[in-house]
Amino acid sequence: MTPDAAKLGDNTAVNDADLVVHDAVVVTVDENNRIYQNGTVVVEDGVLTDVRTTRDGDRTCDADRVIDGEGTLVMPGLVNAHTHLELTPLIGAFSDLDLMEMTSGMTAIFGHIAEGEYDYLTDAGYDLAALNFLTGGVTTVNSMDVRPSGGAETFGEAGLRGFFGTALSDLFWDIPTDEQFARAREFIDEYHDTYDGRIRATINPHDDWSCTRELWERTAALAAEHPDLLVHTHLLELEASNTMARSNGAEDSLDLLDDVGLLDDRLVAAHFRLADDEDIQRTAEADASVAHCPSIFCYWNTDGDVQWTPVPELRAAGVDVGLGIDDHYWHDSYSMFGEARQARLAANLKRSTGQYSSMELVRMLTIEGAEALGIGDEIGSLEPGKRADVILLDVDKPKFTPLTNIPAQVTNNAAPADVETVIVDGNVLMEDGDVKTMDADAVRDRVETAVDRFEAETDWDLGLGESDPPSTLDVTRDVPKRGPAQLLGRLAFQSVRDRFSF
Repeated sequence: MTPDAAKLGDNTAVNDADLVVHDAVVVTVDENNRIYQNGTVVVEDGVLTDVRTTRDGDRTCDADRVIDGEGTLVMPGLVNAHTHLELTPLIGAFSDLDLMEMTSGMTAIFGHIAEGEYDYLTDAGYDLAALNFLTGGVTTVNSMDVRPSGGAETFGEAGLRGFFGTALSDLFWDIPTDEQFARAREFIDEYHDTYDGRIRATINPHDDWSCTRELWERTAALAAEHPDLLVHTHLLELEASNTMARSNGAEDSLDLLDDVGLLDDRLVAAHFRLADDEDIQRTAEADASVAHCPSIFCYWNTDGDVQWTPVPELRAAGVDVGLGIDDHYWHDSYSMFGEARQARLAANLKRSTGQYSSMELVRMLTIEGAEALGIGDEIGSLEPGKRADVILLDVDKPKFTPLTNIPAQVTNNAAPADVETVIVDGNVLMEDGDVKTMDADAVRDRVETAVDRFEAETDWDLGLGESDPPSTLDVTRDVPKRGPAQLLGRLAFQSVRDRFSF
């Protein structure tokens, strides 16, 4: 906090404020992790101007809006540090498929989206994602999608904060690389730093297992043109990651990114499951960040013998690690609170108990997620001088009684349904469960219409009891051919080379 901000906090009169919340339990997530049993939060011009113990005058002040926080817990808005949003209407569709059915079905659908089809489904998906994340206390998302303009507009108009970018890959689908980069540039020009700065563009090479060296080099050139943009990718997610890096003429994935000039403080790497000690040290030295998404791999674990993401070691090395929900429609949950709980359970099961303290997980949900996205000086904690991204949870419930060990209650017990009020940039987006910036009924109608149309146009059967995907033959016929064939061929060839090298 700057000296000016500190002075502002000391001298602000609540009577002149735009918004005051008083008599709440306030979890600041500041550097001292202060918690006020009866706290007040003051907001003016979208900025937090005071966070402190409640005084008598707070309850009767003449601020523009006064919220009695008794029975509520006030904390920073949650940060979803890695996600995908376009297929949100298909929640429940993949849940009971086997891994191959899910992967092939998803790849086929994304191939159609890349070709410009299913806009009605993806637009409805952005609406549904924005509505559910808003009502669940998620005020910031970092999303990688095929055609992200709908997401930027929907989240921007809903008053939320978001990072969006166009996924780039020359071995995942068959869209010409020139066309992909043209779309990415167009998106950056149109949407970066829009909606009062709440919407920002990112550069998104999809991953280190479906991109050639040539694509990484073009990505680096695009990043050099836009030095203020994050580079968001999937990194060290699969065994194929380092194999593809060797096929691309590097020793491993981090070596490849270093070669092309992308291993730096702008890098946000999702997953990082296979990182070893050297990878952790190099990432820390580069000041790159990681988004940990535990639920997706608990649900779709490709290999039970693979190590769990070394988050404690990353954090100990000084790497900013946020939590992400990834493809929420693959595991049927919008809950970022649940993601924190899953991070603890999975790590404790894979290793031993005590991998995280509850406060560490609260920080990963908020300030560390913000820092991973390069905006920790703007949001992520409740401190004077920061933007007012604030959520209020109703803790006047039997499930929170007695209200002890609040960080543990947040990470083990809280759920999206407990969020009653959401504030972003000082604007109240939801109050007492009433969403102000979206028409919830209209969103639901649009999604149901889109899913009905999707079923009519495809061989998917999304019934009440189960999801029935198209036949294997139909899916195989639908999957992109040229790119994936090259991908599999390169991996196979490199695997043979690795086997016979000395």
